[in-house]
Amino acid sequence: MSVFAFVQLEFPWALGPPDGRYVIRGHAGQPSHVLVIGTLGAVERRKLLSRRGPKPRPAAPDPEPTPVVTSRVTLVRADPLADEAAAKAWVKTANLSAEADEAIEVLNSVLHAHRTAAMDPYTREVTRAQALVVRAGVGEGEAVAHGRWGDAVQLPPPARPTAERRAGMLRPQERLAAVLSGRDVALAAEELTLRARLDLDAGRSREAALQLRVALEAALAELQPWADSVDLAARIGELRELRGIVGDAANRALQGGLDDDTAADVARVVGRLEAALRVRTTLGLA
Repeated sequence: MSVFAFVQLEFPWALGPPDGRYVIRGHAGQPSHVLVIGTLGAVERRKLLSRRGPKPRPAAPDPEPTPVVTSRVTLVRADPLADEAAAKAWVKTANLSAEADEAIEVLNSVLHAHRTAAMDPYTREVTRAQALVVRAGVGEGEAVAHGRWGDAVQLPPPARPTAERRAGMLRPQERLAAVLSGRDVALAAEELTLRARLDLDAGRSREAALQLRVALEAALAELQPWADSVDLAARIGELRELRGIVGDAANRALQGGLDDDTAADVARVVGRLEAALRVRTTLGLA
């Protein structure tokens, strides 16, 4: 029986795609991975819903936590390892953290495809830090697909920010309090820029270019109240000068994929736009 390398992740919500096996193909249509999605806890959830019935019913005080669905995702490499010795060596020598990061990338590509195919805007991509557990190891193909393996390890969560960055982590909390109290406002440009960043990080440079065009125009309009600020005036001027680059990238995106130079331009402008918006946030919280 052939032995395959795998990464398994669990998330405390239903990811979106139906349970099953999905063959992922890479260059020239060759299979690169098999993705197995399974739902844990669904039976208990259905029982809970069936007891509720179609009508509201009294809620007991101090209720127990409601059972939630857990999604288990197993990403199995399509190419088998040479033999059992090679499999044991893989677990000891492979960069398992990098394997986990790659699994997240592949999973997110599937979630993005499902969001588009199902026209479901609420299907969201995931990060490794959101996983309840991450395992990596080796096992026989059919056994791994059913959650059984021969040799595996559980990976620790990703490293948390260092002490030097902890002070910066308080800034989002301060901003949230300001927005909720009406002392600050969330700009449309901020949300649009986040979407461009998500596309960019996922390798969707074409979508990022199209999103960036709208984000930049929104930012230039929304940042005007702070245009007299010494800290922001130069950045707004820089963003105006970048309009042509962004427009050209978006026009190319309408025709198809972007070349490496244009994709690099998009990444650079997204970074400059993010920097300007951070300065605006600092001014709002000063």
